[in-house]
Amino acid sequence: MMHARALRHYLRQGGVIAYPTESCFGLGCDPRSRLGVQRILRLKGRPQRKGLILIADQQDRFKRLIAPMTPEQQTRVAATWPGPHTWLVPHAEDCPIWLHGRHPSLAVRVTAHPLSARLCQMAGMALVSTSANKAGHASAKTTRKCRQLFGSRVRVIAGLTGGARKPSTIQDLITGRILRP
Repeated sequence: MMHARALRHYLRQGGVIAYPTESCFGLGCDPRSRLGVQRILRLKGRPQRKGLILIADQQDRFKRLIAPMTPEQQTRVAATWPGPHTWLVPHAEDCPIWLHGRHPSLAVRVTAHPLSARLCQMAGMALVSTSANKAGHASAKTTRKCRQLFGSRVRVIAGLTGGARKPSTIQDLITGRILRP
């Protein structure tokens, strides 16, 4: 694993990592790095308009990217975190468009996966977290598969996924609607 300082530097320069999450490997970068996000979108063949999920080791990492929550909303979110529950939360006014796409909300999750959480802690930031695959194809579940798919275009962080059989639940904070069970 990279040292914290090297990881922060790499991500701030637009670097992309592949790392294990709860159900599969994710592709990640510094969410403030337009270059990093563009690299991920090219690797996946994914349009920017769809938006991306961000993960973190603690909710405070999303503070500048999401709008303030009411105490009731905060309680609902806190009941599911850390864990495989992604919330669609209204984004802050100055949240970069490359993160939320065409949506009024940003998808965020406090991860329970120990290695993913440690990466966020080492980086001192939330990370973009989109499945490590080409759009429409199966997600990579191993270090080896990530290396086969992406070669030297990403730094693969070796590790094991959390073993979840399906991706995180996605729920809209405002409507309560579950978009992905």
